[in-house]
Amino acid sequence: MSKKLALIIGANGQDGAYLSRYLIGEGFKVIGTSRDASQCSKANLKMLRIENDVELISLSPVDYRSVIDLITRIAPTHIYNLSGMTSVGLSYELPLECLSSIVNTCFNFLEALRFTQCRAKFFNAASSECFGSINIGSVTESSVFKPKSPYGVSKATAYWLVNSYRESYGIFCSNGILGNHESPLRAERFVTKKIISGAKDIYAGRSNELVLGNLDIIRDWGWADEYVKAMHLILCADEPNDYIISTGSSYSLSDFVKKTFNYLELNLDKYLKIDKTFFRPSDIRRSSLSPKKINDELGWKAKYSLDNVVEFMIEDKLN
Repeated sequence: MSKKLALIIGANGQDGAYLSRYLIGEGFKVIGTSRDASQCSKANLKMLRIENDVELISLSPVDYRSVIDLITRIAPTHIYNLSGMTSVGLSYELPLECLSSIVNTCFNFLEALRFTQCRAKFFNAASSECFGSINIGSVTESSVFKPKSPYGVSKATAYWLVNSYRESYGIFCSNGILGNHESPLRAERFVTKKIISGAKDIYAGRSNELVLGNLDIIRDWGWADEYVKAMHLILCADEPNDYIISTGSSYSLSDFVKKTFNYLELNLDKYLKIDKTFFRPSDIRRSSLSPKKINDELGWKAKYSLDNVVEFMIEDKLN
C-alpha cells in the first residue's frame, strides 16, 4: 500500500475529470474506467489537458467478475465510485437502468473488496436527492431519507450498502452526500448548463428565447472542482464516515436564471418562456443541506457561492 493508485469509476464525467486532475497533482497514478475505453469520449479530460495522464481501461461495473478481476490485477489504494446514471429527469424514463447502474456498481465493488480482501479505501458518491424535499431548516447526516425519484431511491440504496459493508465487514468505505455542483464540464442535458448555453446564444444573437420548466425548485449549488477535494479528504480521514458536501446556502432555480441574465445584462422577461411539459412527476421542491460535519471534522469548506458558479460557467462559454 506504499504506492498511491486511484481507480476512478466514471473518470470521463464532470467529477471524474476534476478528481483525476486533482489526484494527479497529489502524486497519484490515476486509472479510470469506461465501458469501452477505445471508443469513449475523452472530452472532459481533454478540456482539463490530462487526457494523456489518465490510463483508461474498459470495464462493465455491473459485471461482478470483471470488477473482481480488475481489483485483483491493479490493486488500487483508493477507489472512487462516481459511475451510474447522473440525471434525475432521465431516471423517471429509465428507472431500471438507473437502479442497476447505481446500486449494482456499488454492490459489486464492495463485495469485490470483501472477497479479495483488498485494503483499498472506497468512496461512494451519494446524493442530496436521498433526503427528498426539505420543508424546514437544513438536513444533516443523521436526517431521515425520503427519496422521491428513481435516482434518489437508487442513491439511497447504495448509501446503505456502504454503511452495511463498513459495519459488517470492516471495509474502509465512506459516502459523500453531494449537493448540486456545477461546472463547464456539465453535460448539456443538465438545466444549469442549458441556462448558461441558452443565455449565451441569446447574448450572441443566435436565439431569442430560453424555454424552462419549474423555476421554483430550491437547491444548494456549488462548484464541482472544489467538491472533488472534499471526496479525497473523506478518504484521507483516520476512520471511514459519511459527510454532506455542500455550500450550506440554497437558492431557487429562478435565482440561477436571474443571476445569469443579469451578468450578461439581458432582459429576462423578454426571453424566458415556461413550458410545463418540462416539469418532473414528483420533483423535490426544496433542498437545504448542512456541511457543518465536514467543516468541523475535516476542515473542508466551500469557497465559491452561486454567484461564482454562474460567473465561471458564463466566462468559460464566452471564452
